[in-house]
Amino acid sequence: MTHVLVIGRSGQMAQALAHVGGDDLVCVGRPNLDLADGPSLLRAVEDIAPNVVINAAAYTNVDQAESEPGRANTLNADGPKYLALACAKAGAALIHLSTDCVFDGTLGRAYSPDDKTAPLNAYGRSKLEGEAAVASAMERHLIVRVSWIFSQFANNFVRTMLTLAETRNEVSVVSDQRGCPTYAPALAQALLDMADQVCAPDFTDWGIYHLAGRGETNRALMSEAIFAESRAQGGPDARVLPVLTENYPTPATRPLNARLDMSAARDVFGIDLPDWQEGLRQTVSYFLENRVPS
Repeated sequence: MTHVLVIGRSGQMAQALAHVGGDDLVCVGRPNLDLADGPSLLRAVEDIAPNVVINAAAYTNVDQAESEPGRANTLNADGPKYLALACAKAGAALIHLSTDCVFDGTLGRAYSPDDKTAPLNAYGRSKLEGEAAVASAMERHLIVRVSWIFSQFANNFVRTMLTLAETRNEVSVVSDQRGCPTYAPALAQALLDMADQVCAPDFTDWGIYHLAGRGETNRALMSEAIFAESRAQGGPDARVLPVLTENYPTPATRPLNARLDMSAARDVFGIDLPDWQEGLRQTVSYFLENRVPS
């Protein structure tokens, strides 16, 4: 049985991993562990003695990273380096989560793991540095880039849209950012499947992989799907006003194409994530059942 240590506890992916994982999965986060505290990472890996560590902790506020690049680098680059060194010392494999933001979004197709990286924002640069740090610190690692994650856990795009619809009749959403929405519990199960497979004594396919939900859309169309599902379940609804990214400025520039090609993960691990709209129905249903009446 694979013994998994998850770095993180309150974030979306840590909660999703805890949700789908069994008794052989342990989530550790602050205050007991902090990516900014290298010794705490070493202690956690030594004390728990996992076969595989999944790093689900990170600095994830894309816009705020523009004004806090040092903090983003500490958590997204320095922390993963110390974690990788701790895993190498303990003989544990590491699955490190990264992002579509390592790309500039100009490619005309979905990004493969070996495509050229060119991050547009401080968050993406910090995550790319984290990838390099992990790869240089140990051999037995998987870097798994993910994108547009949503679920019933923590803050995410679905929660934001439904919250806005509680008080607004119209919502402006960018229509030229394309991606493959990914349901966090399905992604978590895929990561645990990977964790099982890397423990095989003959496993050698270390490196970078992409995981993403089946199907693609843009942010405006995704918002319409969220509201349609909410409306069908008797929840809040709003009209979507599509706008171009250039007319909706944010502190951080985001890639217009965030699509990730997961063919390599499918070929090596036999993993294929479900259509994102399957997870959307479950997510909207959860939010509507647990929302606080106004």
